[in-house]
Amino acid sequence: MSDHQPIYVETFIHTEMESIWRATQDPAKHEEWDLRFSKIEYIPKEDEDEKQRFRYVTNIGFGLRIEGEGVTTPGKHQDQERMSTLQFSSDQAISLIQSGRGYWRYIQEDQGIRFVTRYDYKTRFYFLGKWFDRMIFRPLMGWATALSFDVLKIWLEKGIPPKVSYRQLLIHAIVTFGLMFTWIYHGLVPKLLSQDAQELALLKGIIGSEANAVLLLQVAGLLEIAVGILCLLFHRRKALYIINIAAMLLLAIGAAISDITVFLAPFNPATLNMAVCLLAWIGGMTLAHLPSAGHCIRKQP
Repeated sequence: MSDHQPIYVETFIHTEMESIWRATQDPAKHEEWDLRFSKIEYIPKEDEDEKQRFRYVTNIGFGLRIEGEGVTTPGKHQDQERMSTLQFSSDQAISLIQSGRGYWRYIQEDQGIRFVTRYDYKTRFYFLGKWFDRMIFRPLMGWATALSFDVLKIWLEKGIPPKVSYRQLLIHAIVTFGLMFTWIYHGLVPKLLSQDAQELALLKGIIGSEANAVLLLQVAGLLEIAVGILCLLFHRRKALYIINIAAMLLLAIGAAISDITVFLAPFNPATLNMAVCLLAWIGGMTLAHLPSAGHCIRKQP
């Protein structure tokens, strides 16, 4: 169906077969945890022997949404395994996905269920659609599928509703961006691009040389930019947030020792450092049971 590898995601969930079956086969529950869909609903059957058809909607922003239909077929239930297959398609001209198919496997093991999906699809827009799919859309779909699987895992294992997990992830992302932006901005703008006269005067008063003060300020700027980058790279490490809080407290103490009057300025180390400390504290609080696509297996064995 595709020139590329199908999307494959696997996770292990400490739960019972019936619990995960309900959470994935009931459309109302499915749309709660699956990031790929905004709404899923079954289309009523005219005959009990018909395959189950469904309709899906995905909101993509700016008032736009993708709609499509599909057919799901629960496979034969064995003692240790279940399978559900599906086919899906969209007639919308703006939908990159034209049609596709895949499956869900539920494998019973001693401690829980190994939950696996594999799916593939055809794209629209000829070579441009294939290029966009390969470079952006397919990696994004794989990531969204894996993240959704981890949200499902947290829901079934910890009892944390999917909407809480997604809100927690959003808060974590905002905190990460806030810390990264603060460090990089304060390292780049007032230290490298336009050195602050007050900071230069403080450093000159300590080391006695304006040239050395300029150099030290530039080095400090580079270090702050590096810290900002580390805030992005290691945003899931608790130590990062502890270091942020400690650094802000030490910098505030250093500023007080150098010139206590800096705390009288409208925007001073007390307000800035306290804000960063609070951001770091919130970031550390979001780490517990934080979902991640990286927790899932993404390559088929």
